[in-house]
Amino acid sequence: MQRAVLIMFLAMSLIPTGDSAGKLLSGTYETAPVFVAWSRFVLGAIFIFPFVPRSAWSLLRNWRIWVRASTLAAGISCIQVALQLEEIATVFAAFFIGPLISYVLAVIFLREPVTLLRSALVLMGFLGVLIVVRPGMDTSAGVLWAIAAGCCYGAFLTMSRWLGPLATPMAMTFIQLFISALFLLPFGLTNLPEFSGTIVALTGVSALFSMLGNLLLLYAYGLAPATRLAPLVYFQLVAAIGLGWAIFGDLPDIWTWTGLIVILTAGLASARLR
Repeated sequence: MQRAVLIMFLAMSLIPTGDSAGKLLSGTYETAPVFVAWSRFVLGAIFIFPFVPRSAWSLLRNWRIWVRASTLAAGISCIQVALQLEEIATVFAAFFIGPLISYVLAVIFLREPVTLLRSALVLMGFLGVLIVVRPGMDTSAGVLWAIAAGCCYGAFLTMSRWLGPLATPMAMTFIQLFISALFLLPFGLTNLPEFSGTIVALTGVSALFSMLGNLLLLYAYGLAPATRLAPLVYFQLVAAIGLGWAIFGDLPDIWTWTGLIVILTAGLASARLR
């Protein structure tokens, strides 16, 4: 169990690190967010291609796999735009509207059971997102893009539970990266940056760290029960705050801190219920 926890902490640190590299690319080096998203899919697919079974290609015949990949492509593209415009901690907080969307969709389409306590905790998490976002006329475009990314992520989570039995996690991961890269191919090629050593390095870090984080997440879930590890997913928020301060010198304001605490409390409690 201790090994799985350490792997989870590492995975939840790698994913925000990859997004921090993406924020540097789009913000500091003025690289198009859609290129950052596309390169992440391309490089991720290349990295894991040697380990993918041939049977993975048969998934391309299933239309549901294409729909699932389209939500992933849209979500990653939206969050890259959000990271270009907004602080990373705020983006991650707004992004965590995803579990609420996933919960609602799972109840409607997968007929998952509804409990009063789970529903109350999900609404509490949504309240935390509202505290961070503070909807109104002055809501920033970056926050809106992060919410859109969270909505896509919630749909992706529900479809992942729906389609999980079709193939191994490695095969599903590769195919979703491959299809997403195809979807964004025209946009990625028309937004190629002027390559330099720094841009190449940051592009590689963005793709590699994101892919490793997600693969380690799957590996950790193979070592310990999901009910034990699920609360650690919210460590991404803590890592995002630390990285935002260390790399960009950003610290959340009092409202964002309050919303983050509400989201973390609700998320941890809800995850422990599973």
